[in-house]
Amino acid sequence: MYIPPAFRDDDIESIRATIRGARLASLVTATAEGPVATPLPLFLDESEGEHGVLYGHVAKANPQWNLPPIGDALAIFGGPDAYVTPSWYATKQETGKVVPTWNYVAVRAYGPVEFFWETERLLDAVTRLTNRHEGARAKPWAVGDAPADFIAAQLRGIVGVRIPVVRFEGKRKMSQNRPEADRVGVAQGLAASENPHDREAARLIPLPI
Repeated sequence: MYIPPAFRDDDIESIRATIRGARLASLVTATAEGPVATPLPLFLDESEGEHGVLYGHVAKANPQWNLPPIGDALAIFGGPDAYVTPSWYATKQETGKVVPTWNYVAVRAYGPVEFFWETERLLDAVTRLTNRHEGARAKPWAVGDAPADFIAAQLRGIVGVRIPVVRFEGKRKMSQNRPEADRVGVAQGLAASENPHDREAARLIPLPI
């Protein structure tokens, strides 16, 4: 991922927050048959290893797990993003030398991928992933709410994913390279949008205190 110095995010807590906030990731592996990618939810166990371990699962019918990976796997996570119109820049009125851009937050996690199918490990991964997404609900659903034989049958249809992370790449492109007046204009423009994703991105624009 191309990361100009102004947009580099090396803060581990910021990177972890982006991973926790991502609703869906993409798992990419290089194989002898070419690159393979699967959209799937992943969670990071921060207590394992130096950088944490990612867990998830894919369908057993998905050929990705059965194709030997070449090198490390890549997990891609996205944070808030928004289109930025030049109309919000003070520089537009001053020189007119402005163009549209896109603001976004992105994290790449790299590491060797392990696919597993042991029942206990699968159940643990599925339970932890479920609890992560159900926890905020008023009446959270739990894996144990379903009949045990039904869950056992469902587990036979998936393969677990485990990626011990060896390195992260973080990028936070939020108009840091623009003059202060331009950043203020972008923040105000995004904050006024009816799109909640725009308003979320607005809060990440660095502004003077």
